[in-house]
Amino acid sequence: MTSLRINKNDAIKSIVRASVEAYATGFRARHEGEVDNPNGTINMKIHNVFISALGSDIQYYSALVRSLDSSLGNMLEDMAINIAKLFYEVNKSVEGELYPKQTSKIAELLEGYKNTKNPLVPELSHYEEIRKIKPGSKVITKRHVSDYYLIDRETNSHHLIELKIGGDLDNKKARSEKEAIFEQYAILANSLRNKNATIKCHFATAYNRFGEDKEWKQGRVLQFFSKDELLIGKDFWNFVCKSKNGYAIVLETYKENAGLIKKALESIKKTYLD
Repeated sequence: MTSLRINKNDAIKSIVRASVEAYATGFRARHEGEVDNPNGTINMKIHNVFISALGSDIQYYSALVRSLDSSLGNMLEDMAINIAKLFYEVNKSVEGELYPKQTSKIAELLEGYKNTKNPLVPELSHYEEIRKIKPGSKVITKRHVSDYYLIDRETNSHHLIELKIGGDLDNKKARSEKEAIFEQYAILANSLRNKNATIKCHFATAYNRFGEDKEWKQGRVLQFFSKDELLIGKDFWNFVCKSKNGYAIVLETYKENAGLIKKALESIKKTYLD
């Protein structure tokens, strides 16, 4: 078992290294390849007179930081999926029957969460209320694309994860994200042959925007998700790696290879500013 764990840890490190290397190479190639393209990510900022008035350095950095933040988030999400494949069966969608009474119950719960005058606090027991509903005379078939649908065959547990890299969830999306998770849960509950199978739903972030080990308190999320559903920063990586040391392994390996991204950024800077 110890040998297997060591091998798995090495596999995690290998995935992180490969992800960082591929990201650095691709990020550099994309931006340097756009240097003569007027519609390129950085060049598009040239015509923002309010940014260009601050100088070429600011113009460059303001464009690049946005691109870096967005693309880095995509890399982390893909990296997490590849790590999860070491320990879980990974799916990207849920499809099956959804009962009208379940849809009505979901709407009732969401309205309760939304009502600030007499709010209904999200609880894990609300999922069981949805699961207990029996089919009526009419059912519909529905398919949901999932951020992560992970199956742990060792424990016969199913996990639906809504991942927001930094945790941002604006007012317009909070309700719809929870509705999607509720519906995915209902579809799974209806379709699993083993009625004793465990289904858990999570709201996850790749890092704690308030600082690791600090209380995570984005109010809009907590209006629709209970604290028992949260996998924030370290907890997310530990879960994906199926190890209490998962976060440490991922972060340490990322830091060891972050120089590749720094070199790519320096090269891009020279291409545009020198």
